[in-house]
Amino acid sequence: MARRSSGIDETMSPQEKRTAYSLAAVYTVRMLGLFMILPIFTAYGAELKGHTPFLIGLALGIYGLTQALFQVPLGMLSDRLGRKPVIVFGFLFFITGSVIAALAHTITGIIIGRAFQGAGAISASVMALAADLTRDEHRTKIMASIGVSIGIAFTAGLALGPLLNSWIGVPGIFWTTAALGLVAIAIVSFVVPSPLTHHRHRDTEVVASSFGRVLRHPELLRLDFGIFVMQFILTATFVVMPILLAHLTGVPVTRSWELYLPVMIVAFLIMVPFIIIAEKRRHMRRTVRAAIAILVITNVAYLYAERSLPAMVAGLIIFFSAFNTLEASLPSLVAKTAPPDQKGTAMGVYSTSQFLGIFLGGTIGGAAYGAWGITGTLLINAALAGVWLVVASGMREPRYVASYVLRLKDPGAGEEALRARLANVPGVDEVAIAADEGVAYLKIDRAVLQESDLRAFAADSP
Repeated sequence: MARRSSGIDETMSPQEKRTAYSLAAVYTVRMLGLFMILPIFTAYGAELKGHTPFLIGLALGIYGLTQALFQVPLGMLSDRLGRKPVIVFGFLFFITGSVIAALAHTITGIIIGRAFQGAGAISASVMALAADLTRDEHRTKIMASIGVSIGIAFTAGLALGPLLNSWIGVPGIFWTTAALGLVAIAIVSFVVPSPLTHHRHRDTEVVASSFGRVLRHPELLRLDFGIFVMQFILTATFVVMPILLAHLTGVPVTRSWELYLPVMIVAFLIMVPFIIIAEKRRHMRRTVRAAIAILVITNVAYLYAERSLPAMVAGLIIFFSAFNTLEASLPSLVAKTAPPDQKGTAMGVYSTSQFLGIFLGGTIGGAAYGAWGITGTLLINAALAGVWLVVASGMREPRYVASYVLRLKDPGAGEEALRARLANVPGVDEVAIAADEGVAYLKIDRAVLQESDLRAFAADSP
């Protein structure tokens, strides 16, 4: 959790609350448009001119490729042009892609539209804007609200997609997605506060000079591989899941929301206590490995599933309980593991790995389905999860530390001596000083640190 060292106001200001709610809404409307298509597209794609299983998978995953390519460059561009102009520009791409897909009658047209959707990669710019508008001690709350909004959008998308499909069809969903993009632009333009200035924030933004260190960090690479595999499995699963549900249970695509909604709610309720226990009792490594093993087992179990709706529901609950646990755990592990002044860069590489997983999950999952049927896709999922389990076996128990941003009283005076003095404060685990920002990025043990010990270093110290 990022906090200031002294003079902390535990209550967010009206502007910070407005920032939290409005940016969470921006994320929700954008991700909702992307998630609604997941549970229904395979059936729709099979009706399009020129379709093949591979091209259907490519259409599902292509936005991940363009998102991975453009998110970091657009984030850096926002340092020069301003956050809001870049975010609006990104949403114009997103809307353009949605309109192209809505008008398309061929699988190629859908692929082009989805590529444009992903090219409107606003994630890094939104995070930078959130950092510009919030104090250090409240920044993590804002980021958490955005994270929660993505989870809500995922659950809502799986339920709303099939429901809207029964009313307005897939082209109507793409038109709805375009309309949501316009709503997001309105929120950014008229509701999100405008920062007076923007600064670099190493705890939330990518810094080019940090890439080498982050890409050589074995524990971070392990986590990057993990999110890649997880998103690969999710996207590949949705290439075949509509067919699997119809084949095993007779549930049509238009009614699959009746299954997904209760499944996701129950899976969320199961996930919460596991995350709490893992953090409080310091069992993150064990929890992550168990969840990966469940992904292996559930993908294999689908191969032997009988025509039983209760069995399918139980399998989906177990799968999404493990998936949600990993989705909540991995970003936390990145934050704990990354050097304190490289957290933003580490999260940028992590996000890029995530989007590449979406892309390859769609394309390889679709190709496997075309070549070997549902069995082929599920076996690839199980095998890749098995490789991840082997990779995760070497995972170290993370340091249970939190990020702490200390605004320095005199950042330019004796940097090495200042770093040594801060490192000697009980509860301070790691120190990195960014004199150009006037801050020290710390990793701290909240159970040990007394904030009063840092007041002598703080800019707002009496």
